[in-house]
Amino acid sequence: MIETRDLTKMYGDLYALNRLTLKLDRGDVYGFIGPNGAGKTTTMRILATLLQPTWGEATVCGYSIYNNAKEIRRAIGFMPDFFGVYDDMKVIEYLEFFAAAYRIKGPERRQKCEQVLELVDLGYKRDALVTSLSRGMTQRLGLARVLLHEPQVLLLDEPASGLDPRARIELRNLLKELRDMGKTILVSSHILPELADICNKIGIIERGVLIFDGDVKTAIRQVQQHTVLQVAVESDATSRARDHLEAHPDVHKVELNTETHVLRVTLEDGVSDGSSIATSLVTSGFALRMLKEEEVNLEHVFIGITKGITN
Repeated sequence: MIETRDLTKMYGDLYALNRLTLKLDRGDVYGFIGPNGAGKTTTMRILATLLQPTWGEATVCGYSIYNNAKEIRRAIGFMPDFFGVYDDMKVIEYLEFFAAAYRIKGPERRQKCEQVLELVDLGYKRDALVTSLSRGMTQRLGLARVLLHEPQVLLLDEPASGLDPRARIELRNLLKELRDMGKTILVSSHILPELADICNKIGIIERGVLIFDGDVKTAIRQVQQHTVLQVAVESDATSRARDHLEAHPDVHKVELNTETHVLRVTLEDGVSDGSSIATSLVTSGFALRMLKEEEVNLEHVFIGITKGITN
C-alpha cells in the first residue's frame, strides 16, 4: 500500500530525509518513531503529495507521487499534527463542507457525516461549534474529516499530541477499531506505549535515516541483551539473598534497590528461564515474595537504538 525507495529530501546541504526505504502492506499499522526534526512529518507530507522530494521513489496504493497526485489524494486520509477549523461552523456543518469537497452529494452526504461522527464518538456534539471542542474532541473531529471519503490509507502525524490521558485512551481505542476495519495506517507519535499496543510494525528514524524497520518483538530482542528479573524476599534477608544469587551460575550480576529492597537480577547470555532462580532461593530457605521478568517497552527500545541526535 505504501512503498518508498531511497526517498530523500534536502534543504541546502541538510538532509531532512536520507534515502528512506520502507514498505507497508494492506492492513499494516506502522508506528513511525523519532525525535522532533527526525523526518517523520517530511515523510508524511511527501506521501500526501504536499511536498516534492529531492529524489527517490514513492508509491501509495500503487500510484506514483510524481504522476498520480489526484489518485493518491482520493485514496488517503492525512491528518497533520495541528490543523485549522472554521470558527463559525457547527461540527456537522464542518463535516458536510468537507464531504462536499470530496464530491459526496445529496442524502449520502448527511448519512456519511453522521456515520463518521458515531465512529469517533462525537454524535452528541453534532450541533456544537467547532471552537467549543476540547483538544481531544478536535483531534477526533479531524479524524472524522479524513474518514469521510473512506480512504484506504491513513497518514496520522502525532494524533495523540497534547491530549490528556483519557483522550489518549479514547484515541487509541479508535485506532484499534480502524485497524480492525482493515485500514493501512502510518502513525507517528511520541507516546510510545500507545504505539506498542496498536502497531504490528515500527520504524525508528533519526536525523532523516531509518535506523530500524521491523516488528516490536524484533526491536526488543535487538535492545535486550540479557533477561532481567525483579526479585524480592523478606526485607531483612535481602542482603543475604543478593550474596546467594551472585554465586549462582545463571546470574550475570545483581543490583539492589535500597528503597524498595527489590533485587534486579541480570541473567547470563543465553539464559532466559528464571525458574532456577526461584528454585534456588526457596530451597535455600528464602521466603520468595516476588519474581517477575522485567519488561522492555518501546521507550527502552527507542533509547537503546537511537543516539539522541536531531537535525
